[in-house]
Amino acid sequence: MIASLSGTVQEVTHDGVVVEVGGIGLHVFTPAPLRDGLRVGERLTLFTQLVVRQDLLALYGFETREARQFFNLLLGVDGIGPRLALAVLSTLSIDAMRRAVFHEQAEVFSRVPGVGKRTAQKILLYLQDRVPGEAGLERVAAISDVDGEVIAALTALGYSVVEAQSALQALPKDAPDEVEEKLRLALQYIGR
Repeated sequence: MIASLSGTVQEVTHDGVVVEVGGIGLHVFTPAPLRDGLRVGERLTLFTQLVVRQDLLALYGFETREARQFFNLLLGVDGIGPRLALAVLSTLSIDAMRRAVFHEQAEVFSRVPGVGKRTAQKILLYLQDRVPGEAGLERVAAISDVDGEVIAALTALGYSVVEAQSALQALPKDAPDEVEEKLRLALQYIGR
């Protein structure tokens, strides 16, 4: 297995990068945020995963070991291949995936092009036992009944769960703990 590689960027393509390693140009598929930050001629180290299929040998590269680990976890989900796993890592940060798993928000995964509700639910269920919670996430895990009602009201109005939670987190700490008042303040925040 090719666990990592270091070399010079020869070319940035629409789906990856060509890295020259020892005189050989290797095409490596990469997540969009990593690929968009690369320039021809710069030195690069990638943590890689070689995917072997009957008709293909494909090398996938990531900036961190953790990103490679999430890629491999996503490959374990029934119906997720390397291209879709890469799309997830191109759309969502690792922190966003952790939060979605911790808060059981399958809809976050359905923002990824090609991932429907059913696949998003599969991803969530598969990752729940495999992605450890973080100390910072446990702190915000408990949502009061009032906050839950505000989130439900905002989503009923057509806002995403992510937008609703962002609006709630932006409320002043001294805001009254009443559904109507918090909803009014959240709508003001979203309307900015």
